Amino acid sequence: MEQDIINDYNQRASAAQQKAAKYKKLANTYSLLRLSIFALIVVAISIAVQQDNFTIVAVAFVVLIFAFAWLVSRQSRFEKLKQYFDDLQKVNLNEVATIQTHANIYSDGARFASEKHFYTADLDIFGNASLYQLVNRTATSTGNAKLADWFDQPSIKEIILPRQEAIKEIATKKDWKLEIQTRLLFGIQQDANQLKNLFKYLHLPLDMPGEKWLALYAKIAPYLFTGILILAWFIPQAKLAAIIIGIANMGIVFSKAMYISKADMIAGKIGNTLTNYADVFKRIEEEQWHATYNISHAGMLKSGKTSSKIKELASLINKLNYHLNMIVGFILNLFFLWDIRQVIAIENWKRQNTESLETAFDVIAEFEALISLSGLAVNYPDWAFPQIEDKPGYTLIAQSLAHPLISAAKRIENNYELEDTHKIDIITGSNMAGKSTFLRTIGINTVLALCGAPVCAKSMRVSVITMITYMRIKDSLNESTSTFKAELDRLQMLLAAVENHPKIFFLIDEMLRGTNSVDKYLGSKAVIEQLIRKNAVGMVATHDLQIARLEDKYPDYVRNFYFDIQVKDGEMLFDYKIKHGECKTFNASLLLKQIGIDVEAE
Repeated sequence: MEQDIINDYNQRASAAQQKAAKYKKLANTYSLLRLSIFALIVVAISIAVQQDNFTIVAVAFVVLIFAFAWLVSRQSRFEKLKQYFDDLQKVNLNEVATIQTHANIYSDGARFASEKHFYTADLDIFGNASLYQLVNRTATSTGNAKLADWFDQPSIKEIILPRQEAIKEIATKKDWKLEIQTRLLFGIQQDANQLKNLFKYLHLPLDMPGEKWLALYAKIAPYLFTGILILAWFIPQAKLAAIIIGIANMGIVFSKAMYISKADMIAGKIGNTLTNYADVFKRIEEEQWHATYNISHAGMLKSGKTSSKIKELASLINKLNYHLNMIVGFILNLFFLWDIRQVIAIENWKRQNTESLETAFDVIAEFEALISLSGLAVNYPDWAFPQIEDKPGYTLIAQSLAHPLISAAKRIENNYELEDTHKIDIITGSNMAGKSTFLRTIGINTVLALCGAPVCAKSMRVSVITMITYMRIKDSLNESTSTFKAELDRLQMLLAAVENHPKIFFLIDEMLRGTNSVDKYLGSKAVIEQLIRKNAVGMVATHDLQIARLEDKYPDYVRNFYFDIQVKDGEMLFDYKIKHGECKTFNASLLLKQIGIDVEAE
């Protein structure tokens, strides 16, 4: 099945490559045609000089300018289509790379990583080779933040279930999903502050003095100046009036240069970007949705006619950018007071539409996050959407549960059951037997489950729980923190979380490593007993078999599990399967022997 999915992406990429090549050829053809227009203008001028007939030049100039404009328009269209299909190819090839090697052109979310978070550092949620890197298909900064927020904390059942349905629906719309990814791919290279600056600009009025009379005069100016020019053709005395009006028009534009520059500094750089966003808004609005979650978010855009409004703003900003061509800008400002006209139009747009703009872009971020999670359903159809439980106790039941960041060929599946109860599971086992990986498997799949995504399992039922982990404890030279102090800080965080947060589920891997064996055992035992008194729930992985004796003291609360090894002809064999009971076989002596150190029994 995996190969069929990869083949489909490769076929789509190949088709996109062919389309891109086609439009590149057309764009190049029209570029050459544009050069021929210049050649024709030179020929027309030459003929006019020879025949002393400048009417030929006038007529040819008008005709050729219109032809040139049409060719520019066509070339621009073909270049945009080429870019679209280039990006579509990249998007499809990226899906292949992600499936095969977990490589990803999108952000790995490293900027969201925090050692002090309840679980993200220990469970590899952000950063290189992380869950975020596997899942992320958000190109915009707002989309990145939205997906990170979903991974940062569990959602409630009333959000998870509608989100699951939304993700399932998007997974069935593969063409639409890939198109949105393609149209937003530009966002990967986009300045993260670009939209923030735009929102800030749109909320601040320009307060240009004399705006009302300028708006009125800008409407009259082209007719007035054109009329005076025509009059000057017949009445030479009117030439002075034409010169005065022309100088006055340019003087008015220059007098407002500060306000024009202010608008251009922020808005002027985002015109084409907004055009791309307008296309995305339109695709969301026009799609036929059935999942309530998708209907609701698309409805926010439809009710506000978002795509047409964003397209209007993009058009206004792009028109303002006409002044970047000095000759075109001079002519437009001379006749139309062009820059002032566009700045006033943008201000009028701001007054009417600013309030809904940020909400609209948040809808794009929402769909980007949904698209990211739907990719798991598309690329890994054997993964399951979990059931969300709301019974009083803790439920976490999984069949064929495996770690999503381990390749399908190498990962080992396990079953686990905790149903509507309060338990602490002690997991013992040898080095490298799979204890830590199992804890992370439980944790990372729970993160997926509680944001609405499918999980790497045949089936899963889980309560809405808040995880806290104690795994990779590090010292800190910057904070003058020893390993043992770092462990105490983490334990303090865990105990405070149990006191103050509902349904904490802890994952502890080898407690109190930074102290001697006696203190380690006594301290670990004391911590677990305090957690029992607090009615806490979770797992503790340890090499210390004495900790397993807590099951004798608390038979109704503590359960023992283990990962073992088989030793055959001096070779260690791991099956990485969790079993009930406590471990009896350890491998430290064998591992030391393999590197030339013999351990004598006492």
